[in-house]
Amino acid sequence: MIFPQYRARRARASENLRRMVRENRLSPDMLIYPMFVTYGKNVKDEISSMPGNYRFSVDNLVKEVKEVESLGIPAVILFGIPETKDETGSEAYNPDGIVQNAIREIKNACPDMVVITDVCIDEYTTHGHCGVVKDGKILNDPTLELLGAMALTHADTGADIVAPSDMMDGRVGAIRVALDDNGHKDVAIMSYAAKYASAFYGPFREACDSSPQFGDRATYQMDPANAMEAIREVALDIVENADIIMVKPALPYLDIIRMVKTQFNLPLAAYSVSGEFSMIEAAGRNGWIDRDRAMMEALLSIHRAGANMILTYFAKDAAKILNG
Repeated sequence: MIFPQYRARRARASENLRRMVRENRLSPDMLIYPMFVTYGKNVKDEISSMPGNYRFSVDNLVKEVKEVESLGIPAVILFGIPETKDETGSEAYNPDGIVQNAIREIKNACPDMVVITDVCIDEYTTHGHCGVVKDGKILNDPTLELLGAMALTHADTGADIVAPSDMMDGRVGAIRVALDDNGHKDVAIMSYAAKYASAFYGPFREACDSSPQFGDRATYQMDPANAMEAIREVALDIVENADIIMVKPALPYLDIIRMVKTQFNLPLAAYSVSGEFSMIEAAGRNGWIDRDRAMMEALLSIHRAGANMILTYFAKDAAKILNG
């Protein structure tokens, strides 16, 4: 195929032609909407660094989930903001905690909505780390028991999928045992399998008030310079019986998404994180880019790289565009 006999532009001549040869298509079916739930009644507190995203009390959260469902989005993932914190994040595995109550109410109102829960104690601890802390060190093995207990309370209250994001070694296996031993063999695990120590989490930490109170998370989250390490991390989680694997963040790690998709035959999620959202949103509000086109192009790139499902704060707006 050489010019002038072959002309690639022929297939781009009209919108209908472009639709016919399009290789990848976004759908609301692949979107997962992250939501923040807090205590109180009639609370809808906008997150300053994430315009259009809110901390909801349970009553308003349920109203929002109903809208999400009406847009054809099949799943939400919940992040809790507790009333109190302590050294071991005990509110994370309180059967009557904020996320546990939110699960019950969502399932009562929208029984078909897939409810995914973040399993990590950082939002619930005074120190802001994802594991038990002793003498300034984050301890891996003692944390596993807490993660198993947290996942179990989520399953007990109706969660369909639990999603460990802590990056402790062995946590997928520990959670699987805790679930299976307590009658929850059908609850799936979506593992944050390749989660990098990224600068793109800043707005999320404002949303959840979860910044580390000392040091950083580099001893348990992955080094952004490493690629093959991601393959090892994903392989370990698959051996421990993860049902869905995830790469986080998404846009700065499209190469990792592609590598993981090529290497493993398992459903693959990618989390387009708060910093990715806030950059596009800020640039759009300043008139520097076309916000909606940039949003859809970013999501399409994540899907094109290999993600079957995308966790994104743009889920509602993207679904409205996709629904016409």
